[in-house]
Amino acid sequence: MNKMTKNLSLLVSIAGLGATVLRADQPAAAPAPVATTAETGTNAAGPKIQFATPVFDFGKVKSGDPVKYTYVFTNIGTEVLEVSHVQPSCGCTTAGDWTHKVDPGQTGTIAVQFNSANFNGPVFKTVTVTSNDKGQPSFGLQLKGTVWKPIEVTPGFAVMNISSDSDSGASSTVRIVNNMEEPITLSEPESNNKTFKAEVKTTQPGKEFQLIITALPPLAAGNVQGQISLKTSSTNMPVINITAWANVQPAITVMPPQITLPPGPITANTKPSVTIKNTGTNALTLSEPAVNLKDVDVQITETLPGHQFSATLTFPEGFEMPPGQPVELTIKSSHPRFAVIKVPITQMQRPVSPVVPIKTAPTAAINPPPVPRPVNQ
Repeated sequence: MNKMTKNLSLLVSIAGLGATVLRADQPAAAPAPVATTAETGTNAAGPKIQFATPVFDFGKVKSGDPVKYTYVFTNIGTEVLEVSHVQPSCGCTTAGDWTHKVDPGQTGTIAVQFNSANFNGPVFKTVTVTSNDKGQPSFGLQLKGTVWKPIEVTPGFAVMNISSDSDSGASSTVRIVNNMEEPITLSEPESNNKTFKAEVKTTQPGKEFQLIITALPPLAAGNVQGQISLKTSSTNMPVINITAWANVQPAITVMPPQITLPPGPITANTKPSVTIKNTGTNALTLSEPAVNLKDVDVQITETLPGHQFSATLTFPEGFEMPPGQPVELTIKSSHPRFAVIKVPITQMQRPVSPVVPIKTAPTAAINPPPVPRPVNQ
């Protein structure tokens, strides 16, 4: 090797040594990330919960059949796992007993049951599991599937809104669908309340029907309830029961039903108002509004022709109701059953100031102490 080659080799060696020294002077490189438990199969620090199947799909079940499943979990941590609480998302899902404490590497179970009655179609429920796993103190389990009804009734309640002076009544239609392969037949419907009449119409023979329920007048204001029953040819659902509900509204309503004034004498003009609604089919007219006291003005505005009105009263500054005299708003009406609409008027009592007791000087004692007498020497 010639002299030039030797010198070049020496320079390269020195440069490499210098580079090594410079790297040593730099901060230490960050360590490679540690693999997770799932990647290495080793235990995680502290308690750690892991479910074998956090999502359970129960597939398709018939409505009313219970769904039962047991979730299995493992403590893949290094300390004892404690499961303190199991909370389903609704009352249709209940949690049975579960394993409260699990040693590292051991398994536990959580039993869950879902009541499929009153459900139809896709279902999704959750169960929250609370433990001392600091990484995930709350874990959500899932339960899903489809609930199937042999005979589907929609809606389950027949609700009707009707005025008490209606002459034609009100009707509601319930759809009945047979989801089974074999066709069915329905009997004539029966009602346990004569207020409701029901009839069946066939939409698709053996498969689809309409049940038309009618609330028959006369009806008193309030709520009326009844049950409609039909027998079917299916052993899966031999009887269909449907609740009928009629909300019977008064022919005329007044809101608020009473006018209450602030304590008198009032300090400024006061303008309370009442709303009068006509729920009947015939148009209503109102006239001659008045209050049985002078200096009170009343104006009526028709907000919905023939069916809704607003009455505004004006009480002047300084107004005070005379004691012991009933006061009311009266309005004449074209309704034969409500010839005069009356709204009572009251006034709040002015608060009485509390009586402060007067302090007086203490009185002398009834029996004063005896005066000492001089002792005879």
